[in-house]
Amino acid sequence: MPGLDLLGGAGDAWRAPVVTAPPIDAPPGYLPDVAYSDALGPMPDASLPEARGPRPEASPLSPGPFDPYTVRRDFPILEERVHGKRLVWLDNAATTQKPRAVIDRLTYYYEHENSNIHRAAHALAARATDAYEKARESVRRFLNAPSAEEIIFVRGATEGINLVAQSWGRRNIGEGDEIVLTHLEHHANIVPWQQLCAEKGARLRVAPVDDRGAVIVEQYEKLLNPRTRLVAFTQVSNALGTITPAREMIEIARRHGATVLLDGAQAVSHKRVDVQELDCDFYVFSGHKVFAPTGIGAVYGKREVLAAMPPWQGGGNMISDVTFERTTYQAPPWRFEAGTGNIADAVGLGEALDYVMRIGMDTIDRYEHELLAYATERLVTVPGLTLIGTAPDKAGVLSFILDGQRTEDVGAMLDKEGIAVRSGHHCAQPILRRFGLEATVRASLAFYNICEDIDALVEALYRIQVGRPSAR
Repeated sequence: MPGLDLLGGAGDAWRAPVVTAPPIDAPPGYLPDVAYSDALGPMPDASLPEARGPRPEASPLSPGPFDPYTVRRDFPILEERVHGKRLVWLDNAATTQKPRAVIDRLTYYYEHENSNIHRAAHALAARATDAYEKARESVRRFLNAPSAEEIIFVRGATEGINLVAQSWGRRNIGEGDEIVLTHLEHHANIVPWQQLCAEKGARLRVAPVDDRGAVIVEQYEKLLNPRTRLVAFTQVSNALGTITPAREMIEIARRHGATVLLDGAQAVSHKRVDVQELDCDFYVFSGHKVFAPTGIGAVYGKREVLAAMPPWQGGGNMISDVTFERTTYQAPPWRFEAGTGNIADAVGLGEALDYVMRIGMDTIDRYEHELLAYATERLVTVPGLTLIGTAPDKAGVLSFILDGQRTEDVGAMLDKEGIAVRSGHHCAQPILRRFGLEATVRASLAFYNICEDIDALVEALYRIQVGRPSAR
């Protein structure tokens, strides 16, 4: 693409590292007749049903061993047809689709392992416990956390932030203290802190962004002072795709003695995360944003920080001993996992993270960067289209408005073409209002998206604007 060095330095095409699938560490007999991943291992046996259609021509953005067309075969739903058209899934910031490896792992769990965990002597309890704790270890590896005991399973990023607000926050935030956010935040990283400030008499402060949607770091730093107890911000904006300078912002917070929570809900599917390198105190994310089931996510917390936090909820599993006079609690992370958790979907989360780690997050990041550049270059040719959020460092999120069109109408018209996007405020009203808007259309990318998806979107938008008939 003119002016863009998308494929490597000095005009050389970028080559992804060779991806090979290590042996799956699974119980004997686990899925013996189903290939784990077309992209990462052997192709399925010829006797298996094949309803995937012809393979498209190779993408100009996929040189080397990483092949998005082959990866797409791992995602059964991408063969779905909507209103008679091929499904074009561009709503990945809302939820990602699930690979066959995750779907099969859930089936295997319910057919061979289903049990409550930790407290029984029978074989299925042991299997379920092993699978659950193996998933915790997968989360640890994915985040490069020092210990699996620093990983707490929750329903998602929203519950994770609320856990930190109610447990750490109630103990450490007092009257006159300050919490610093940015203008980019999802409602889930605003409302719990508002509630805490109202309860404790603390103050919420907000770092501004520039006209491209990038955090103004100098203004952010000016907000921090001896009263700042917590800084909580997103690593990637769900509404604009802005990638915040997280490491720099955390270093600044450290100089002021503040605790840091990083919201990774939109980052985990796009880029490698290393919580030790980031040096955040908490990191939260949702599984369904990273090819795992809904209703599961995780909180990373530094060991010493978690050890000083009281439980958020009480009940079974999180206790060491209970009498009517007193209760003693287990050590982290189990003291924060009251009751029967979402065991199967935790196992599914572990499988999803293993899947993307086998591909390689740096490989995914590199491919998506190229696809985002391609999509940006094509979208700006649509008459009357304005991109909202053009920060120089972005993940695969493209928010836009069309002159003369309501966003909800654009979303509905694209749906008729089989194209799934999101229309609305994206649970991020403050940042849209910063740009004078109440809603945008949002197309968001994943590594299984291809140039043809972008082309279909652009052609449909042209038809919406100039009324040409569909060629699909």
